[in-house]
Amino acid sequence: MDFEIDGNAALVTASSSGLGKASARALAREGANVVMNGRDEDRLADAVEDVRADATGEVVGQAGDLTDPDDIRRLVDRTVDEFGGMDHLVTSAGGPPSGPFLDTTDEDWYDAFDLLVMSVVRLARESADHLRADGGGTVVTITSRSVKEAIDGLVLSNSVRMSVIGLEKTLSKELAPEVRANAVLPGTHETPRIQELVEQAVERGEYDSYEDGMDDWSQGIPVGQVGDPMDLGRTVAFLSSPKSGYVNGVAIPIDGGSSSSNL
Repeated sequence: MDFEIDGNAALVTASSSGLGKASARALAREGANVVMNGRDEDRLADAVEDVRADATGEVVGQAGDLTDPDDIRRLVDRTVDEFGGMDHLVTSAGGPPSGPFLDTTDEDWYDAFDLLVMSVVRLARESADHLRADGGGTVVTITSRSVKEAIDGLVLSNSVRMSVIGLEKTLSKELAPEVRANAVLPGTHETPRIQELVEQAVERGEYDSYEDGMDDWSQGIPVGQVGDPMDLGRTVAFLSSPKSGYVNGVAIPIDGGSSSSNL
């Protein structure tokens, strides 16, 4: 399927690894010109080269910290200056620390809010006029299935990420009709973080092999496997395309059916 986004300009944050990188790759494969982002310049440069390898659009990198308002302005400015505008914003960010509620501090809560919520607030604010121009654009926020079903030990993610969904729903109304806003809620995917956890478990002797570890992580997922990050990336590209033109204000779980929520 041709997603009809060839030549469009997209900014994908936290895209030097994991689901953000998969989203950048999916967009670039469809011909979109993509600005990738990460805090570590060397890691970002490697990711840009990797995504360029099979891209049909242009791919550039812009380092920046998503908790720094000035860096966010630079990200948006780089996208507009590099490609003459912005058609798509894809927001992603790292996860806050895990742990039980009583072990969290006020600083933990403020840090999580700044990273997960204020980064999207600032990105949307800086991007809105550009996204509305030239026929309109899209916003896709990558959050977590924890907004629908709380995950043990992830109180910060369970609580704070719900604000992003409230924001996304509001944007879907206030920026319409020029801009559509949607969210994806990933479950377990074979990202570098999951790979690292499984490899560490193999070293500890908990699994005989990496494959055994991944099989264990797949338990409870109805489709029988951990997700490929590109499964989510392709969904992000679809939501950024005219092919999903009547999809607006929704939050789509990408979790292989593992959640128990009806909605």
